[in-house]
Amino acid sequence: MKTLLFGILVVVGAGVFSFVSREIRGPSIPNSMQKETTSATGVAGRGDFTKPDDAALRAMLTPLQYKVTQKEGTEPPFKNEYDKNYAAGIYVDVVSGEPLFSSRDKYDSGTGWPSFVKPIAQDAVVEKDDKGFFSTRIEIRSVLADSHLGHVFNDGPADRGGLRYCMNSAALRFVHKEKMEAEGYGEYLKDL
Repeated sequence: MKTLLFGILVVVGAGVFSFVSREIRGPSIPNSMQKETTSATGVAGRGDFTKPDDAALRAMLTPLQYKVTQKEGTEPPFKNEYDKNYAAGIYVDVVSGEPLFSSRDKYDSGTGWPSFVKPIAQDAVVEKDDKGFFSTRIEIRSVLADSHLGHVFNDGPADRGGLRYCMNSAALRFVHKEKMEAEGYGEYLKDL
């Protein structure tokens, strides 16, 4: 009986260690992915974008922004910049500036993170399976910069499609409606 209990503790301990170390370190990013040029058209296309190398990303982002966008981290709930922001405007990728979400689609999910019912356009984000120790979730990443943004869940408002795009403020930059034209986002004013 003691041997069985010890074996169970070892397996559970190894699983917890694996999960915690992934949260602290994040998965490694191959060098081949650290600098790439992407061309896209439509909502995500803001011309050619070259993803900065790791050193440049570390220099341009805060430690939390880097952890969230590059190492699949998660910021603390309720203590972030955009959870309670309801001003009119759009949310763009903090790395590339690509448009991601509109204030029109934001709502208070009560989770402590900015939540949206949908992206600003269908092709604005990429969905990837995020296989964890106990479950599989759907991760949301930006198209051009491949930034980790958050996850999507099926517990959103039923009358607005039933999805909750739960995003990290640290992965986003908010562009106020009044500044959208000057910053080159005038075409998205119709989405407010």
